[in-house]
Amino acid sequence: MSVREAINQPTAKSTGRLVIGLIISIIICFSAGGLGSLATSSSITGWYVEINKPTWNPPNWIFGPVWSTLFLMISVSAWLVWKSSGFEKAKLAFGVYAFHLLLNALWSIVFFGMQQMGWAFVEIVALWISIVATIVLFHRHSKLAAWLLIPYILWVSFASFLNYTIWQMNQA
Repeated sequence: MSVREAINQPTAKSTGRLVIGLIISIIICFSAGGLGSLATSSSITGWYVEINKPTWNPPNWIFGPVWSTLFLMISVSAWLVWKSSGFEKAKLAFGVYAFHLLLNALWSIVFFGMQQMGWAFVEIVALWISIVATIVLFHRHSKLAAWLLIPYILWVSFASFLNYTIWQMNQA
């Protein structure tokens, strides 16, 4: 084994640190999703059932599996950036990432909790922009991290159009 191989050889300590980092990343990301779901769950069986929705609106059961998959991909994406560069070298990327998680949780609060479809559309546009910024900044540290966010931006693009359509269909 060369010196270079010995230096790059993972140790139990470094492997444990990586696993703990991944777990923390998952907890942070799913906590943001959980916060948003608190506002969602009470409205799904009440207010949301009553409003007009387009025929192409997905069934309610699809949102849980989609968001769980996306949050896992988002978590791994952030973990890859941390693993590649650490917090100090990726400070801006993680700042935008944290802001985007806040916007993600806030959308559910505005749309479902406050039942403000127009403001929710404004908010989801800000979320969309923050996701694009996160992708660009994460790409500087890990191409795979950026690519893992592509399904997320596609889903939020769809959700933005859905939000806009529902808002328009329910204007008094």
